[in-house]
Amino acid sequence: MSERIRTIIGKEWAEVFKNKMVLFTVLFMPLLFTALPLIMLGTMSGAVGADAGDMTDMPAQFARACVGLSSGECMQIYLLNEFMLLFMMMPLIIPITIAAYSVVGEKATRSLEPLLATPITTEELLAGKGLAAVIPGVLATLLCFGLFVALLPLVGVGERIFAYITGPTWLLAVLVAGPLMAVAAVNFALIVSSRVNDPRVAEQLSTIIIVPLLAVLFGSLAGIIVLNVTNMLIGILIMVVADVALVYLGARLFQREVILTRWK
Repeated sequence: MSERIRTIIGKEWAEVFKNKMVLFTVLFMPLLFTALPLIMLGTMSGAVGADAGDMTDMPAQFARACVGLSSGECMQIYLLNEFMLLFMMMPLIIPITIAAYSVVGEKATRSLEPLLATPITTEELLAGKGLAAVIPGVLATLLCFGLFVALLPLVGVGERIFAYITGPTWLLAVLVAGPLMAVAAVNFALIVSSRVNDPRVAEQLSTIIIVPLLAVLFGSLAGIIVLNVTNMLIGILIMVVADVALVYLGARLFQREVILTRWK
């Protein structure tokens, strides 16, 4: 990482973390998303004794994965798959708040013009701003997931449920898919932030990137989408392509001269 990119990252953190809304998003929301599945698991810990054969309301594709499990364990895994999306959403929401403010906020405070007048390249500028947004979201997600796993034995989770949460589906979701989605969200937010004049408008428009994940959530609840290793790998491949496209598009659309001379 070049010295210029590190300088941009330090500058971004010094500015954005003065914003109370950013601090609230980075600190409170991850803890809330961590507490919800733990509370659910704690309340269901006593319902793991029945046979899995009575899970008549379970989607057929998911019910096949419950062979050999009790109905309680099967229901826990089914609901945990929905909470898995919270850990995927966490590195998505946090960076949006930071990145959406990144360009348009600096324009509003008149601190962007001196930065754009320096010899720093557009790629270095966007890389610094992007990493400054992505790193807090990913770190908060990893720390909260570690806390979540550490607290699982305290809420009465059995060995098979623990093995599932620490298995490939969850690890791919949290360690790979989540950070890739964060990169996509940040680049989309930077594109929006560079094209609008109001920080609030930038943040509102940037949240559109959450819609595909919400579609996955509702599809999973309806049994249309099954969150397994195969589908997770397909999603990761799609996200890699989307990330590359958004990085390229962001660099192409970031017009320094227009931002300096024409932005109201």
